[in-house]
Amino acid sequence: MDIGFSPEETRFREECRDWLHANVPAERRPPDAIDAIDFDKAWQRRLFDAGWAGINWPSEYGGRGLSIVQQVIWLEEYARAGAPWIGANFVGINHGGPTLIINASEEQKAYHLPRILKGEAIWCQGFSEPGAGSDLAGIRTKARIEGDELVVNGSKIWTSFAHVADWQELVLRTEEGSERHKGLSWVICDMHVPGITIRPIRKISGQTEFAEVFYDDVRIPLANVVGGLGNGWKVAMSTLSFERGTGFIADQVAQSREIEDLIEKARARGLIKDMRIAESLAQMRSEVAALRAMTYRNISEVMRTGQPGPEASVIRLFTSELGQRLERMAVLLMGEEMIDFAYGDDNGISDYLRGFAQTIAGGSAQIQRDIIGERLLGLPKSR
Repeated sequence: MDIGFSPEETRFREECRDWLHANVPAERRPPDAIDAIDFDKAWQRRLFDAGWAGINWPSEYGGRGLSIVQQVIWLEEYARAGAPWIGANFVGINHGGPTLIINASEEQKAYHLPRILKGEAIWCQGFSEPGAGSDLAGIRTKARIEGDELVVNGSKIWTSFAHVADWQELVLRTEEGSERHKGLSWVICDMHVPGITIRPIRKISGQTEFAEVFYDDVRIPLANVVGGLGNGWKVAMSTLSFERGTGFIADQVAQSREIEDLIEKARARGLIKDMRIAESLAQMRSEVAALRAMTYRNISEVMRTGQPGPEASVIRLFTSELGQRLERMAVLLMGEEMIDFAYGDDNGISDYLRGFAQTIAGGSAQIQRDIIGERLLGLPKSR
């Protein structure tokens, strides 16, 4: 990837910027998943109708078929414009859909991908379990084969948007007696079929976004298996690569904007004279720039191979830990205003509270370090 953008890419950036300037909603997205579902669907449909959904998705499934570089440009301008988080569409757009593009059958892609892009179908992720959070290979939710169906029993936890979802990317054990990475399958689960029980979980920030999901003889057609029975680990790794790589570009641009806002706030309050604060802000500004460079390098690798590799874990880890440092600095600079944030309607303190999950969601920080050590540096497996 050439770090310099071509004239065509520059024109595309201007096109993105102009459309977003004219169309970003003035109203804020409601913070709770149930309250926000109509907003999320309407905004996604607006993006689709205007040709801004699935920039680099194949055109035959509703995307624009453009380059991944143009997708990156769109995400950068989207964040700079302060456009709303895509909310309940996150799983489908950022890693469920891309996983289907690479691994699914033509029938599966033709049915699901357009519905994801239009905001008609909300997806959730059924990976983590009470005994298998960051350790995905420890999954115990299992399915037996009866005729042309899978019969599923078990449970999942920390399932974002499960209580508003239509479909789920579900990883389960389909081979009796299998252990660890073997015998897993990645399947498309209809969240409205009999036998599914959903219990929402309220977060420390007050919103209800996660849920625990229970499966009691839930029947899923074998036709909903993606990538073949027993190939779930491989398919799941492509899902997590998208989640840990390109799925966080918008977050990085938001971090770039946030560090500049924090610097201006420190200047306005005279806090920039405190060398500890000044040095910390300067360090984070340099880290934001380094993170952008790493992301561009990762995008270059995606262009060569077709999907993110283990290098995505470096970006995932760096983005999450930098995000937490930024939120801590924001609270520090609030000073006495923090009381107003905590008990008022502003979501400033909510951002700080949500930040605690950044080094857990999508694979904990320690798991990311294990991946980096083993798959990139060739170090022995951690015990």
